[in-house]
Amino acid sequence: MFADRAKIYIRSGKGGDGHCSFRRELYVPNGGPDGGDGGRGGDLIFEVDDGLNTLADYRHRRKYAAGDGEPGGKRRCHGKDGKDLILYVPEGTVIKESVTGKVIADMSGENRRQVILKGGKGGLGNQHFATATMQVPKYAQPGQPARELEVNLELKVIADVGLIGFPNVGKSTLLSRVTNAEPKIANYHFTTLNPNLGVVDLDGAKGFVMADIPGLIEGASEGIGLGHEFLRHIERTKLMIHVVDAAGTEGRDPVDDIYKINEELKAYNPEIAQRPQVIAANKTDLIYEPETDPVERLKKEFEPQGIRVFPISGATGKGISDLLYYVSSCLEEIKTPPVIFEQEYFPEDELIYEELPYTVEVEEGMYVVEGPKIEKMLGYTNLDSEKGFAFFQRFLKETGILDELESKGIQEGDTVKMYGLQFDYYK
Repeated sequence: MFADRAKIYIRSGKGGDGHCSFRRELYVPNGGPDGGDGGRGGDLIFEVDDGLNTLADYRHRRKYAAGDGEPGGKRRCHGKDGKDLILYVPEGTVIKESVTGKVIADMSGENRRQVILKGGKGGLGNQHFATATMQVPKYAQPGQPARELEVNLELKVIADVGLIGFPNVGKSTLLSRVTNAEPKIANYHFTTLNPNLGVVDLDGAKGFVMADIPGLIEGASEGIGLGHEFLRHIERTKLMIHVVDAAGTEGRDPVDDIYKINEELKAYNPEIAQRPQVIAANKTDLIYEPETDPVERLKKEFEPQGIRVFPISGATGKGISDLLYYVSSCLEEIKTPPVIFEQEYFPEDELIYEELPYTVEVEEGMYVVEGPKIEKMLGYTNLDSEKGFAFFQRFLKETGILDELESKGIQEGDTVKMYGLQFDYYK
């Protein structure tokens, strides 16, 4: 089946930790700090690949992570940067945050490449914290953590014109006749399971991109019969050619067919239903009773509503040229820009670093703070020095731990316990 949706977990790279070390050389017994910086974490990037037309690659593998930065080393050695991860998607892919459904990026138009999650910065080594009064800094900065997100990928086909209509009315045949597209054509419902795009070239007129949108059925707007998967591909089209079986070869009434499909469009998205339409009354070569001409009936019904009707035959090519030139002229008059979905969700602003999973509990009159990152920071930090203690206080403030303590009701003079260490709390 055609894959036009996928849910995946993405993660940028963690920044490497800074290193804490000191020069150890012969005849230099008290060498200065020489801990190197950690490497930058890799970015998570989406990029358009013109060779792709589905999201099938993301249906079986769900987790993608950029490389972590390596920690710094002795002798001022800088940790290696993490490798960026580029995820390739077809043009027209919309990336949404999975919980809110807000758009993070629309990989369409000029947006060919976008960094979705930036990697964490590498931590500074202890060489950066030496001062005239603190010449032996016994702490280094940890790297910034990775960022992670669960996103939905949705492919929304980009085309100027969409072919809509019930299954088996001749949309694929029409597309194959007027473009270089080669859709599979067969005589059964839902033969087209994926949108096919083709470029229509016209002598003396501007060409356009046409998409064969898979056949709709009643109830499509409610998700029946793969309805939502197909309807989303109409969202970008400027104009729709409504292909109808004028000969009624499957026993359906062509006028009734058009009203039913338009009702599905209206139920799915009223704005789409208001876009210009042209009716292609197909299979006129199969009309054997001229006295009950269904094309005239279609014209009397819809042309007073401003919808032109063109009798055509996808099999013989009759009438198709008039239809295409009319569509080209209509597109020239439509001044609306192509539909590009604006960014609504900004990971840099809205994502909360999951860098400090910690707990604050009140036990026996003491405020106990625990968490793996806090334990790691205590290992880096020389709390006996004024500089080191100030560094640790800033760490507690920036990570929100002090705010959490205040929300728990801590007062000046109360005791805070962290992994065997006890502090008196003062603002």
